[in-house]
Amino acid sequence: MTFEEMIDSMTYEVYESMKRAIELGKWANGQKLTPAQREQSMQAVIAFEHRRNVPEAQRVGFIDRTRPDGEQHGCDPLQPQVLKILNS
Repeated sequence: MTFEEMIDSMTYEVYESMKRAIELGKWANGQKLTPAQREQSMQAVIAFEHRRNVPEAQRVGFIDRTRPDGEQHGCDPLQPQVLKILNS
């Protein structure tokens, strides 16, 4: 089975289980994730979210930048930023 086939056959339960394992650093049975398992699980979770069109606000790594008034915190990440160099 290829990686793409695995992602296509993955259920939401498996997806949630992988997210939880990454978060805790161990599988549901208590066995610790190896660094390779952690990396592969992260890739699978991100690919699953992309394939299944999981809403952006529910994706791994999402940071809500909206304030209560609806404006954005910080600057627009798509706009260039001005860097000021101060001589001391």
